[in-house]
Amino acid sequence: MAGSGLLEGLMDNRAIGIFDSGLGGLTMVKKLLQLLPNEDVVYLGDTGRVPYGSRSVDTIIKYAGQDAEFLAMHNIKTMVVACNTVCSVAMDNLTEAYDMPIYEVITAPATAAAKNTKNGKIGVIGTAATIRSGAYKSAISNISAEFEVYMAACPLFVPLVEEGFLGADNEIATKVAEQYLKSLKESAVDTLILGCTHYPLLSDIISKVMGEAVNLIDSGAETAKLVASDLQQKKLLSDAKPEGEIKYFVTDSIDGFSARASRFMRSDIEGKVQQVTLD
Repeated sequence: MAGSGLLEGLMDNRAIGIFDSGLGGLTMVKKLLQLLPNEDVVYLGDTGRVPYGSRSVDTIIKYAGQDAEFLAMHNIKTMVVACNTVCSVAMDNLTEAYDMPIYEVITAPATAAAKNTKNGKIGVIGTAATIRSGAYKSAISNISAEFEVYMAACPLFVPLVEEGFLGADNEIATKVAEQYLKSLKESAVDTLILGCTHYPLLSDIISKVMGEAVNLIDSGAETAKLVASDLQQKKLLSDAKPEGEIKYFVTDSIDGFSARASRFMRSDIEGKVQQVTLD
C-alpha cells in the first residue's frame, strides 16, 4: 500500500492529525508511516489526563473536543481518533464539529475480527468506558448477528503501559492480564480485539496468557490500513518529501514520554516533543 506508485498524481501535503489519551496512539502512527512514509503527522498525547477510560461520558466528550480543537489549529487534512474510549462515546460530536475526514478505531478491527474468526467467538478488551458503551459489540453484530461477542474491561492496562510495565516476562503485568482475561479464555474465543491502542504494547503478555492459537486484532494497525487506503482514494496523499515529519505534543512531562516513545518508535525523538496546555 505504501509503494511509490500510490503517490503519483495524488497531492495534499497537509499533515495527518492523530490524538490519544497518552502513548498508545503511537502504535497507529508507527503502522501508518510504514504504509505512508511521505506523510507528515501531528500527534497529541493527552498524558496529563490519561487514562480516559475511567472518566464520565461528559468529561470524555469535553477532553475529546479540546484534543480535536488543538489538532485542527495545525491545518491538518484529516483527523484520526486513536483513543477507543473517545470513539465509543464522542464521535458524533467530533464529526459534526469538523469538515474533514475523521476516522475512528472501532469499525476496522471489528471487520478484521469477523473475517479472522473460525469458531465465531470474538473477544474484546478495552477500557471501562469502551466496554460499557457496547460499541464493539454493536459493530460486530452489524456484520453478523451469529457472532458471539465476549467483552472484558482492563482498566489497569493503560497505566501499566504508560509506566513502562512491558515485556512478556513482566510479572506484575502478567498477573493483571491473567485476572482480566480469565473469563475470555473460559469462553474459548479464537479472536481477540485489542480495543485500545495502548494494548498492542502488551501483546506479548496478552498472547502468552490467551495462548498462541488466539488471533490478536490490533485496532490501531487495522485502522491505519483503512486510513491509508481511504486517503489514496480521496486523493489526499502527500508527495512533499521522501520521508514525513512527526510533531509530538503532550500535556504532561516531556521526559518520560520521550524516553518510552523513542524505544517504541525505534528512533530518537528527544528534543522533538513539546508540552502544551489544552485547558
